[in-house]
Amino acid sequence: MTDSKQIRDPQAPKGRPTPKRSEAQAQRRSVANTPTTRKEAAKRQRDERRVLMEKQRQALAGNGDERYLPVRDRGPVRKFARDFVDTRFNVAEFFLPMAVIILVLTVVQESRAQNLALLLWMIVILLIVIDSILSSVRLRKRLNERFPDQNKRGAIPYALMRSLQMRRLRLPKPQLKRGERP
Repeated sequence: MTDSKQIRDPQAPKGRPTPKRSEAQAQRRSVANTPTTRKEAAKRQRDERRVLMEKQRQALAGNGDERYLPVRDRGPVRKFARDFVDTRFNVAEFFLPMAVIILVLTVVQESRAQNLALLLWMIVILLIVIDSILSSVRLRKRLNERFPDQNKRGAIPYALMRSLQMRRLRLPKPQLKRGERP
């Protein structure tokens, strides 16, 4: 009867190199620094999370370190989509200022102003829809040219959502100026 476990020969190699003394000591020190209580572990975890969030905030604010960006913003396809949106004027980015103007016109108790506000709403919405369709068609074409064999899933909705934000409020911060080629 043979046992399914193999008995190891004590003289056989262990399958990995022996660590250097400095590595072994560093390993022991890290084990020694592990928190002993749940409270210490929670504090250490909070501190690590705070450091990570600070790095992520800095990456979003403009240093552009890809490693610390949120998952939704990582990758060359998303970077290209961001640059594509940031280098052109979009009707949708002016939606908020226009909405304030239209809102003021609706408050005025004159029928002409209210009719004008209604007309402006329709025009703004129509322009945003047309601009979004044209942008998505152009972006899809450019993505297919530039990244033919990469996953481009979600890049167009990502770009359209970015185009809805005013340029100075976008995160990650725009890396290219308007008119530059992405």
